[in-house]
Amino acid sequence: MIVGIDASRAFQKNRTGIEEYSYQVIKHLRNKLGNDQVVLYIKKNQKSKIKSQNDNSKLKSEELEIPKNWKVKIIKFPYLWTQIGLSLELLFHPADVLFIPAHVVPIVHPKNTIVTIHGLEYEFCPEAYSFWEQLYMRWSIKFSCRWAKTVIAVSNNTKKDLMRLYKVPEGKIEVIYEGVNQEFPISNFQFPKKSQIKEPHLLFIGRLEKRKNIEGIVSAFEILKEKHKILHKLILAGKFGYGAESIKNKIEHSKHKADIILPGFVKDEEKGELIKNADAFLFPTFYEGFGLPILEAQNMGVPVVTSNISSLPEVGGDSVLYTDPYKPESIADAAFRLISDKGLKDDIVGKGHENVKRFSWKKCADETARILREK
Repeated sequence: MIVGIDASRAFQKNRTGIEEYSYQVIKHLRNKLGNDQVVLYIKKNQKSKIKSQNDNSKLKSEELEIPKNWKVKIIKFPYLWTQIGLSLELLFHPADVLFIPAHVVPIVHPKNTIVTIHGLEYEFCPEAYSFWEQLYMRWSIKFSCRWAKTVIAVSNNTKKDLMRLYKVPEGKIEVIYEGVNQEFPISNFQFPKKSQIKEPHLLFIGRLEKRKNIEGIVSAFEILKEKHKILHKLILAGKFGYGAESIKNKIEHSKHKADIILPGFVKDEEKGELIKNADAFLFPTFYEGFGLPILEAQNMGVPVVTSNISSLPEVGGDSVLYTDPYKPESIADAAFRLISDKGLKDDIVGKGHENVKRFSWKKCADETARILREK
């Protein structure tokens, strides 16, 4: 059996949610598909991040070592990589099974194609996407669900959204939760200066865009400063996305902009340090297909404030404090409860440790491999 996997997201330079999912699933599939013929389809600038066991050179820290019988196929199309480049590859060199870890199935695909859908954010937060982004994602995901033999949804909430909005048959959808990276922080790592913040801080990590409710977080921080006189800094870590100008304007005109820190994208090593030293992790977003940052914070022993909508209650259970993301005062109240009540904070941290145990990349990969092997 030849298993083809779209690995183009997994080996991007700076991985965020979907890219991290792709990387971790491929990494953990090595133990389940190590004896199968697997072809990883990548872009031309990604080869340096993969090392075969047939290669006798020393493994570099940024490389992923793959089994001897796995192959790497570079697809050089700079535009329409999936619909033209990957389609042509599959036309001339068919795979028995195709796994697409991120949304978009190529027009040419085997009958046994599996696609993972991470969420329908653009349907619930259309103001956070351009018209063309909405059009492309709606078209590609609708057809991907139609073409695929099996659709993996990363949460029951995403499954319900697919059934309700796109009429995907329930029997076609498998819910497989994402995992959490247990490997950071890296011991004996000398962290960059931007992680060495002496003052207490509240933290958000993710793309700084409209859907992530960054302006609401800033408004909540202003309430915490003015009403509760907290001494904390607010760290907003990540690259800017759609709606950047509005977010930057909000921060620039805040009376407390001197206490708002924008370190940009942070790597895993630094991410671990930032999370570990935070008094609370703020994740009151407007929609999430899964909500991996919640688990990353809980894994580091940090209490979480998140939204009471979409998949977030499914992931957080009773181990987080919920808030109305449309009301900054609600976000502020929940955050203040955590930083002012040690008993509550300790209780939430303990529940968070237990909650994380429900999720693992190994389990995610094992369940994915089971589907890939089904005829």
